[in-house]
Amino acid sequence: MLETLSIRNLAVVESVDVHFYPGFHVLTGETGAGKSIIIDALGMIAGARGSADSIRYGCEKAEMEALFNLPDDHSVWATLERLGIRAQKEEHLIIRRELNAQGKSTSRVNGQMVNLTMLREIGEQLVNIHGQHEHQNLLRPDRHLSLLDTYGEAVIGPLKTDYQVKYSKFAAVEKELRELQDSSQRAYQMLDLYRFQLEEISAAALKPGEDELLSDERVKLAHSEKMMDSISGAYELLNGRQGLEAIGNVISMLEDVVRFDEKALRPLLEQLQSSYYQLEDASFQLRDYREDIEFNPARLEEVETRLDLINTLRRKYGDSVEQILAHFEQITRETDLLENKDEYLAKLTAKRDGLLSELMASAEHLSAARRKCASELAFQVERELKDLQMERTTLEVKLDYLEDPRGVEVDGRRIRLTRQGIDNAEFMISPNPGEPLRPLSKIASGGELSRIMLAMKSIFARHEDIPVLIFDEVDTGVSGRAAQSIADKLYKLSSTCQVFSITHLPQVACMADHQYLIRKKVEDGRTMTEVEPLNEQGRVMEMARMLGGVEITEKTLHHAQEMLGLAEGSKAVGTPAG
Repeated sequence: MLETLSIRNLAVVESVDVHFYPGFHVLTGETGAGKSIIIDALGMIAGARGSADSIRYGCEKAEMEALFNLPDDHSVWATLERLGIRAQKEEHLIIRRELNAQGKSTSRVNGQMVNLTMLREIGEQLVNIHGQHEHQNLLRPDRHLSLLDTYGEAVIGPLKTDYQVKYSKFAAVEKELRELQDSSQRAYQMLDLYRFQLEEISAAALKPGEDELLSDERVKLAHSEKMMDSISGAYELLNGRQGLEAIGNVISMLEDVVRFDEKALRPLLEQLQSSYYQLEDASFQLRDYREDIEFNPARLEEVETRLDLINTLRRKYGDSVEQILAHFEQITRETDLLENKDEYLAKLTAKRDGLLSELMASAEHLSAARRKCASELAFQVERELKDLQMERTTLEVKLDYLEDPRGVEVDGRRIRLTRQGIDNAEFMISPNPGEPLRPLSKIASGGELSRIMLAMKSIFARHEDIPVLIFDEVDTGVSGRAAQSIADKLYKLSSTCQVFSITHLPQVACMADHQYLIRKKVEDGRTMTEVEPLNEQGRVMEMARMLGGVEITEKTLHHAQEMLGLAEGSKAVGTPAG
């Protein structure tokens, strides 16, 4: 669970440190007090992108830090290990995020730097934030399949992975086949050009690195006479009376007197002897090099001719012999492809058909699993909706194939294959008995959408291992008994995970185990938001404000006390309040 959250210089928050506990938490306060800032901070802790605009005016950076206490078997520990982050299961998990005025952020997990992708992978296993915009997912049929797959992950996930592996193989061959089939007349016109280029390059019999070797040889051949003069002169000087012969005489002189002062003269003698041997070796090398110098005008002409040929080919096909040879290999493949197109088409078509057969079998297995999960999801959502004052509602997850005139024929229909499968999902609803099922996006009200999404979140919470669920005004558009049913559902959900809710409804607030008041104040001309954990008396006052507005009367105070008392009683016996 989330134990502490610290925020510095985020929007109107200057400094906030909040402690949390197991169970159901509510955050209340006037509109605009800054409740959403707490949610934004947790979102950035979980890997959401931050903006420099969210930094408190006049400050260089915003800082957020969250401390989590997690069981040893939580999945995030394995993720941390895979990402190379050192963490001990018996210790807390600490996530820190800093955002500077340039819009750059720094993230650390237990003191170790992580990038945003890594933080998001970790955060999505710790915090699930349900904002008001998520209702829109229910209004978008293109998102319904994803919701179904999330629900059935244990069954659908492996089949979907298998399908996507097969789909990638099929798509690659299909693309190759389509490109080959689309070969234009121009490609055949290129065939003569390719054949000419192959013949021209093949006739040159090029070898890798040949141009560099020939260039070096040309330089030596062009200057062979000068090299002969210089090398011969150097050899004669080195072996003359002022060369090795002189050094040999010096060594002989030192050898005669070295015994009289071994300490001083022996190192000098050895140094001269070493130099003598090195110079003697250099002399031998000069002699051998001189003997290899070739003065050959015919060979020079031959090298020049060969280099001219290579330069001609370089201007046409590449900047080096290696690039020319690479071009040769490429047009060899293309020529072979064009000359044997029909054969290649037949092979690719057979391969494509085989992969398609495997892919369709995988798609049908995936589709069957989705249909089974769709029935289960609809049943569970209806059961949850009964607790949310929608007991007469019928819901169905309608699954059908994606149709496309250019798709694959299945049972007389043309089916479109996508990376997600061959299915299209849409939630259908009948709010009242006797009414036909219609698309959810067409007839559901805001209050109904809130409750349907809450029902799904309740179901998903039983399948996922996320310790912190956050609801940002999930009760928007409801009142009365519906509001109370949402409160009861959120409280019940908090028995399996830590639940946070931003709310303006007293029916929801009274069911909380812990309530926090978010309010603004002005000090020294600056506005700041503070978070106050409420005690019993503070909760009564805040509940009275939520019930009565600006003016708090004895009647609203009494009503607030009564609501809190009824809520505590209902929680004690496990029955809905109200």
